[in-house]
Amino acid sequence: MRSLLLFSMVLSIAAVLSGAPGTGTVYEYSLKTIDGTSAPLSQFKGKVVMFVNVASQCGYTPQYVGLQELYSHYKDRGFVIVGVPANNFGGQEPGTNEEIKTFCSRKYNVTFPMMSKVSVKGGDIVPLYQYLTSETGGDIKWNFTKILIGKDGKIIRRFEPAVTPDSDEVKQAVEQALAR
Repeated sequence: MRSLLLFSMVLSIAAVLSGAPGTGTVYEYSLKTIDGTSAPLSQFKGKVVMFVNVASQCGYTPQYVGLQELYSHYKDRGFVIVGVPANNFGGQEPGTNEEIKTFCSRKYNVTFPMMSKVSVKGGDIVPLYQYLTSETGGDIKWNFTKILIGKDGKIIRRFEPAVTPDSDEVKQAVEQALAR
């Protein structure tokens, strides 16, 4: 019993010393923008946020159109979409951050925040996605998984890739989150 308690204490101290975030809200995490600057997610406090792991060469890539429309429609009410490029599925996001940024702006006129390419699955998964997946039922299965976050920074709902941003299901969830 004593060694189990000691082991737990050592793990807790190691987590604090390593700067590992807690698991209360997404505000405890940060990413880098697609331009490489630090982006603490606390900047989104009080907003409804949708994280979407994106890829430029995926069959779901045309969802950028619906994501941009959703963002444009609700952004003035406190809604933000955060695009998170990832190359975890079939090598469908092979480009550099600059190439991804150019692709998104030229082909889809994306104006919502885009982050630097990260891993959303596996041994090199970023802490934010460790948190998101542990709280929403497991690993991200494919590109364009959408995770809706409330104004309090807590997860509301996860939408799998086949659920499009322009679906009634997504729109109703965003509306409800904004109304809270």
